[in-house]
Amino acid sequence: TSSLLLREVCNFIFSIVLFLAGHRLISQTAAKIDVDFDYDGPLMKTEVPGPRSRELMKQLNGIQNAEAVHFFCNYEESRGNYLVDVDGNRMLDLYSQISSIPIGYSHPSLIKLLQQPQNLSTFVNRPALGILPPENFAEKLKESLLSVAPKGLQQVITMSCGSCSNENAFKAIFMWYRNKERGNNNVTKEELETCMINQAPGCPDYSILSFMGGFHGRTMGDLGCLATTHSKAIHKLDIPSLDWPIAPFPRLQYPLEEFVKENQQEEARCLEEVEDLIVKYRKKKRIVAGIIIEPIQSEGGDNHASDDFFKKLRDIARKHGCAFLVDEVQTGGGCTGKFWAHEHWGLDDPTDMVSFSKKMMTGGFFHKEEFRPNAPYRIFNTWLGDPAKNLLLAEVINVIKREDLLNNATHAGKALLAGLLDLQTRYPHLISRARGRGTFCSFDTPNDATRNKLIAVARNKGVVLGGCGDRSIRFRPTLIFKDHHAHLFLNIFSDILADFK
Repeated sequence: TSSLLLREVCNFIFSIVLFLAGHRLISQTAAKIDVDFDYDGPLMKTEVPGPRSRELMKQLNGIQNAEAVHFFCNYEESRGNYLVDVDGNRMLDLYSQISSIPIGYSHPSLIKLLQQPQNLSTFVNRPALGILPPENFAEKLKESLLSVAPKGLQQVITMSCGSCSNENAFKAIFMWYRNKERGNNNVTKEELETCMINQAPGCPDYSILSFMGGFHGRTMGDLGCLATTHSKAIHKLDIPSLDWPIAPFPRLQYPLEEFVKENQQEEARCLEEVEDLIVKYRKKKRIVAGIIIEPIQSEGGDNHASDDFFKKLRDIARKHGCAFLVDEVQTGGGCTGKFWAHEHWGLDDPTDMVSFSKKMMTGGFFHKEEFRPNAPYRIFNTWLGDPAKNLLLAEVINVIKREDLLNNATHAGKALLAGLLDLQTRYPHLISRARGRGTFCSFDTPNDATRNKLIAVARNKGVVLGGCGDRSIRFRPTLIFKDHHAHLFLNIFSDILADFK
């Protein structure tokens, strides 16, 4: 009881401090001290990047191009939802390492896991899993990845990152499609010979249909995630690519309830174009073997479509015999309020494949039994992921379940989006198209320059945000981001918008 009373007193005092500091409070619940390993708010000592960060940036830039670096971090001091930089600035992190930190910095449960003697071998040794896995590997996969496997997908292959997850998923799709074409017959001598010189029939001219605005990785390879990435020119400039079909992704008008008919027409137009492209590429002898899509286009600008759009797209894939691959690298892991964002769609027929990485700690893809490689070394690399990451993921999943973090993401997301909509009403010249699912929220700014300035100003006020698309700001907090974190951010950002010039 005394602890609860002390907490309430602290909350009250913190609210007064915020008020006296000139914050335009938009919620009386803005200030609240979180769990023990979380800080109680931002604390800024210098501008960001500060002098120490700038010196380190100079050092690194002498070794490699470091122009993308924002600042250097002190991860030993970073805790919960707060990222601390090398100059001692403590910031509320709503970007979480490009959407990749699941349960906050320095989570006690993960630290405890690393301190257990029986886990030392897993962290010290990184085996070549395809040929020499550890004794408990299958057991650990069941405890981690398979415990949260998407509906209908009980096969999984682990990888090291999102790009190689999609790259190898493409390969599995092409193998599956070719096996269908040859009627499950044996590979011919001609196929074995022609594949070695990059010619048909050993190297069939298949393609993967993707969507404008999508991001599926940067690898070029012999297939090319980059060929299916269409978010920013800087990703693709100067790199040879493949003639693969690119369909338009719906550009919805907001608020959704005011543009129901227009958005339905836009989605119908895009679906019609998908079918037209499949037919067109079949005539070009460049058969569409698979379709890849994100539940929410993330890097490309946080572009949403209705659940009905995705259901109909799944029907089109089935109709034309294409594999249906859902890229959940950024949307997976619970941030939308469901463990997998595509669960919101309510599909009758499960997707064929789901790729993952980021908040899942490891990369890889789930797939239906029929996409299982029919021979060793067909989907293969040295490491095929890392058992240490599976161990961490199993504990992350335990925390998610124990602390009901999926419901938390739904709840905190509602608070965040409601606040963004309120700010949009008050500052329509700076904020538009506020949108989101769970904490996976975003809004548009008038232009790229305004977006970048808002992010920089917010950072110097103690809030880390990220950009996406041409002019959007995206929110990617951890799963332990709660209502009071949302209100704390909204209070700070309200001040920024009020004073923004």
